[in-house]
Amino acid sequence: MENVTKDIVNVGVNDRDITLFEGQYEVENGMAYNSYVILDEKIAVMDTVDKRATEEWLSNLDEALGGKKVDYLVIQHMEPDHGGSILELIEKFPEMKLVGNAKTFTMLKQFYDIDIEGKTVEVKEGDTLSLGAHTLNFVMAPMVHWPEVMVTYDSTDKTLFSADGFGKFGTRDADEAWTCEARRYFINICGKYGAQVRALLKKAAGLDIEKICPLHGPVLTEDLGYYIDKYNVWSSYAPEDEGVLIACASVHGNTMHAALKLKEILEAKGAKKVVLTDLCTDDIHEAVEDAFRYSHLALASITYDAELLPVMESFIKKLKMKNYQKRTVGLMENGSWAPMANKIMRAMLEGMKELKVAEQSVTIKSALKDSDIGQLEALAEELLV
Repeated sequence: MENVTKDIVNVGVNDRDITLFEGQYEVENGMAYNSYVILDEKIAVMDTVDKRATEEWLSNLDEALGGKKVDYLVIQHMEPDHGGSILELIEKFPEMKLVGNAKTFTMLKQFYDIDIEGKTVEVKEGDTLSLGAHTLNFVMAPMVHWPEVMVTYDSTDKTLFSADGFGKFGTRDADEAWTCEARRYFINICGKYGAQVRALLKKAAGLDIEKICPLHGPVLTEDLGYYIDKYNVWSSYAPEDEGVLIACASVHGNTMHAALKLKEILEAKGAKKVVLTDLCTDDIHEAVEDAFRYSHLALASITYDAELLPVMESFIKKLKMKNYQKRTVGLMENGSWAPMANKIMRAMLEGMKELKVAEQSVTIKSALKDSDIGQLEALAEELLV
């Protein structure tokens, strides 16, 4: 457990056993499922935890309550990593009221076959709930990143309970910087919904916030401007850093050799940062994160069965799914008899907002030759603009 303020306790659980979050995101340092208790005349629990952690969470909750009962469960987000233990809490405190919005209760009945008649307190934008000394203010945050999401501001302790906002991969005590895993989390979990995140940030700007309590990762208590600035950048899809990500899909190493040469040329020409990722072996979600982080992207792929190598196709689809935009992209293909990759990649990129595809593309026939260097030089020039 963790004391956030005199009256607010984080009774969440660090899941050190999970290695794959949401069935797809590698989490070497596990995950935190945060749940908060506000101890007042009336006691409120802010969300539950994943069913993987129910038993430990209930133990933490009992310790924090010290024999008292829970009056309200505030359900900010119904996704199972936060709503997975709702039934257990209802069974433990049958007189407890469930606080949520209309969409919350629709989803609750979809997940659980339960009768909630007379057990709910339905709230909407601007509504408040008094616990005694603490007053909870409810702010709707639809599509950040589900339609029922809301966040809650405790005006007494100036604390924002931010649902999935400002969360990160990793346990609360993971020995790692916040930014990298928070960026990977944001881009892959909330990245599609930048406009909705910005709408929430605009609402939050009118609140006097001293602490941010997300549902994943550590509680944020210092230099909040730094975290908010990162969210402003990420949600606007603006590049965070000047640099080039080269994403390569190579089978026998020849396309990778050409990608390495492009990296060498870019660095020689003064590129601030060049990152090369092997889509066949590296974490694709790290690659997606870096594509959003840097200002330029180069895609290098073989032609495979007259299509793209599947890892490249998947990578571009993930970029499109997460609303990739406002970048310059260069294309490089390799093919021994009928190179098709550049044509296919160009078509997949069509429709992405404010995306410029470099005029110079590169075509390698089987293996890089000295005669191909000019193409790489020309592409590098466009990627440095």
